[in-house]
Amino acid sequence: MITRITGKLLKVQEDSVLLELDHFEYQVFIAESTRRSLSQLVGQNVSLQTIYYIDGDPSRGRVTPRLVGFMSEVEREFFEMFCSVDGLGAKKALRAMVRPVQDIAEMIEEQDAKGLSSLPGIGAATGERVIAKLRRKMSKFALLIAKDVKYEAEVKRDVVEEAFEALRALGHSEQDARKSLDGLLKTKRKFADVEAVLLAVYEQTHTKKTAGE
Repeated sequence: MITRITGKLLKVQEDSVLLELDHFEYQVFIAESTRRSLSQLVGQNVSLQTIYYIDGDPSRGRVTPRLVGFMSEVEREFFEMFCSVDGLGAKKALRAMVRPVQDIAEMIEEQDAKGLSSLPGIGAATGERVIAKLRRKMSKFALLIAKDVKYEAEVKRDVVEEAFEALRALGHSEQDARKSLDGLLKTKRKFADVEAVLLAVYEQTHTKKTAGE
């Protein structure tokens, strides 16, 4: 299984890129959102998280191996969940990802069927199936995970994601956990680890309650 590829970016095409690695040239299929991120990096070394799959109908002997690339592990994880919905599949899911993962995750979480149906290849019926299957699994992806999102606070992205999961485990709703973390990330504070983030969340909650009394 090929899970990552690093090489010199030779060319960005409409639905794929060409990477040069150890005298070999690899074609890696990408989503439109990834294409925009890579378009200014031609000639540079880039690293993509990848999924390898077989496209076609094996019963007819017409199959083509394909490598799909993403800018981050979390984007790859989202794609795997997205294309698992009945009626999608890898090729259609990739074509639909013209918006950043965070945007699509928010549409699913907020049950925005109209927004989903506006994505290429996603009609009303498929949009409803996506929401029904994935809406309770989107908070991790909707929580400011896009690669180009910059926090005001000084904190690592994986610390934020772990803090979110910890708050959920402590009984907070997805909405409350996200709201609390979003508030902290807009400050210029520094958080070294998950414990520091959780302490700040409860300090913030206590201050709000005291102010309201």
